[in-house]
Amino acid sequence: MSISVAPDERPHVVVIGAGYTGLTAALELAQAGIAVTVLEAEDEVGGLAGTFDVGGERLEKFYHHWFTNDQHVNTLVRDIGAQGNVLYRPTRTGMWYANSFFKLSTPMDVLRFTPLSFPDRIRLGLLALRARRVRDWRALEHLSAEEWLRGMGGDAVWKVVWKPLLEGKFGTDVAPRIGAVWFWNKLKLRGGSRGKGGQEYLAYYKGGFAALAEAVAAEVRRLGGEIRLRTRVDALVREGERIAGVRTADGATLHADAVLATVPLPVFADLVAPHASADYVTSLGRVEFLANTCVVLELDRSLSDTYWLNVSDPSFPFVGVIEHTNFEPASTYGGKHIVYLSKYHAESHPLFSMSHAEVLDFCVPYLQRMFPAFDRSWVTGHHVWRARWSQPIVVKRYGELIPAVRTPLPDLWLSTMAQVYPEDRGTNYAIREGRAVGRQLVAALAPLVRAAPARQAAA
Repeated sequence: MSISVAPDERPHVVVIGAGYTGLTAALELAQAGIAVTVLEAEDEVGGLAGTFDVGGERLEKFYHHWFTNDQHVNTLVRDIGAQGNVLYRPTRTGMWYANSFFKLSTPMDVLRFTPLSFPDRIRLGLLALRARRVRDWRALEHLSAEEWLRGMGGDAVWKVVWKPLLEGKFGTDVAPRIGAVWFWNKLKLRGGSRGKGGQEYLAYYKGGFAALAEAVAAEVRRLGGEIRLRTRVDALVREGERIAGVRTADGATLHADAVLATVPLPVFADLVAPHASADYVTSLGRVEFLANTCVVLELDRSLSDTYWLNVSDPSFPFVGVIEHTNFEPASTYGGKHIVYLSKYHAESHPLFSMSHAEVLDFCVPYLQRMFPAFDRSWVTGHHVWRARWSQPIVVKRYGELIPAVRTPLPDLWLSTMAQVYPEDRGTNYAIREGRAVGRQLVAALAPLVRAAPARQAAA
């Protein structure tokens, strides 16, 4: 079965993937009068912002928020007229260290962080301020996170605070390879999302991030774009030297003036392998990824009053305990208290293949160790979500590994979360990159847009 370009003979772009990058690229194209078809393998838009039902309300499978200084998501919300759906709230951040809880929400909390000497507490606080003053991140590219953090804060701050967090996030094998730029960006983001008193403020979208994705999808459709769910792309269609469309799993062929892929690099490598040089396909594999297992617990009571609890203990398997209902109230979810436990790991990690019951059995002893009063009977429901290509491993000189948006094959474009550097993956940067590649496509297709009336008349 073959489907040609839009009947009105406008230029036609096929976008593979309906995450935020694909949706916002489609929005830019549709706003410019270009016909666009978005193909998504899953049964909902939003990508990693996909949701499930809890207490009659949708909840993200993987925890989501954005920072007050995330300008691209704020601009998108304004552009689609959805400002009234954004909620800004102060949050509590803490750390679990040496079997004790420490609040770390404000500068005064840092000064009270007794695991460090007072001079080292000052160094810890100054490190965050100095990170925000870095103007040229390229000066950090040759450094590992350890080299930079040790140099900025000293050995004690590194060993007590940063090393356990880095190893908890990436594992002891990968953590030494993480580049300074990755860590700098994290400090810059959190430091820039604070109120006058130093309290951190975060934002959430009413109905969850999938609701925002659906609002963007609705605007794409209103402008004449098409979004097809449960439609997996199996192959690229080549005509001469250029990519001229895609073939879907149900056997349909969609012809296009350009194809934009927003899928993970390993998936894209499989699609492009029959058409591109071996060197190009190999280059796509230079970026490595970690998988993620995210456990979502529904509890009948709260664990603590902290939203984001960093775990500074290498023996604890989760890098953080995120109690979502200390951010978005439990009343939103029928009174259920929601806790996320997140683990980044290699695909071979046992968590990635455990049954849901086995995952809960695995989690309970660690929660009881952290919260002695916790009892398994508190758990009224649990869910396990997994993502194979969840976190790019951002090493030193990572910028040299990133593939270009314009691929070597004419009319084939690529925009993924692995390309948002120097920032790390996140909704804000998915939106930034999606809109940027959308504008590039509009410019590249401008001659066809101008020729559309003549093409239509000839038809």
